Amino acid sequence: MATETGISIPLESTSPDAVGLDAQRLDRLDKLIESHIECGRYPGAQYAMARHGKIARLRTFGRATIDPSTPADDSTLWLLFSQTKVLVTAAVWQLVDNGALRFADKVSDHIPEFGSHGKGDVTLFELLTHQGGFPDASVSEEVWQDHDLLRREVCDFTLDWTPGSRIAYHGGSAHWAAMVLVEAITGRDYREVVRNDLLAPIGLADHVYVGVPGDTQSRCADMHDDENGATVAPARYNNPEHKAAGIPGGGGYGTAAGMVAFYQMLAAGGVLNGTRVLSPRVIQFATRNHTGDRFDEGMGMTMHRGLGPHVRGYTPTIRGLGTIASPNTYGHGGAGSSYSWADPDSGVSFSYLSNTQSPEPFHSVRLDQVSNLAHASIIEV
Repeated sequence: MATETGISIPLESTSPDAVGLDAQRLDRLDKLIESHIECGRYPGAQYAMARHGKIARLRTFGRATIDPSTPADDSTLWLLFSQTKVLVTAAVWQLVDNGALRFADKVSDHIPEFGSHGKGDVTLFELLTHQGGFPDASVSEEVWQDHDLLRREVCDFTLDWTPGSRIAYHGGSAHWAAMVLVEAITGRDYREVVRNDLLAPIGLADHVYVGVPGDTQSRCADMHDDENGATVAPARYNNPEHKAAGIPGGGGYGTAAGMVAFYQMLAAGGVLNGTRVLSPRVIQFATRNHTGDRFDEGMGMTMHRGLGPHVRGYTPTIRGLGTIASPNTYGHGGAGSSYSWADPDSGVSFSYLSNTQSPEPFHSVRLDQVSNLAHASIIEV
């Protein structure tokens, strides 16, 4: 199936009923999102739900941009923010699958200069579970084009606390370090590795981007901020350089069809449309709750960290994945705007994207409502 712009949807389409989903529950989700747009919460949104390798629902709402006003369509690319973290860490999982890397490796085993400032014992496992010890470290925008400079700046990160002793969300720093590691092992730009080794083989090259080429940026929705009820599109997100940078902690772009297909691949044990890019065992390990009920100081709650995504677990509530989700459901959100997840118990994947960073408490409440409606639609388990 192709979108209005002729871009092929990466999975075959089917009806919700054909794969054991309740279409009426999803109709309620449509109405919820429409109500958000009508009351000015965000200009546009998109969601997709898939099961057994087929898309059962794909809906696009509202506008991709407001100045000028441009309608969103099924091929619109949405800023993923931290959903990007799962995409880039999956490229790390591939290196583990290939024997080039172990989760127990120290980063300094592969990048000796990373050991400066006491970081010599930081492991890949600690890095990807937000235990690296440098949650607030940052890099300059110059590294977007100069990856030799990127390596130097990442290696110059300093510790705030002993690695492994605490959990605090590393918003950008851990994944910059992980991508420097990918480049050190492969000898290639990490954006090329993610695209050519992970996304393109499973048919997602037109739907998910870590670094959007200039000739594709016209498909990108603007990301907006809610400034005291006014919707504005800040230049810091909506410029060509930011779109092309492919910031690993938060700069990817995708369609809901692309993201739901990516999570279908994970739910299916690493294969999509007959092509395998990951092993079932590496996915099982990476999507396990490795931090138990330990408190994430950066998020202000328990997060059940895997090696990239986080897991629903058994706590009374959880961020974004839906309170009523299966305990094994895993995924990741994007700042104030989106969430995608897979439920390996049912084989369902789901992606919800919008184009405004919404404030709290609205953001967390609506994510719970959105994901709960999706989970409630799973009537054949």
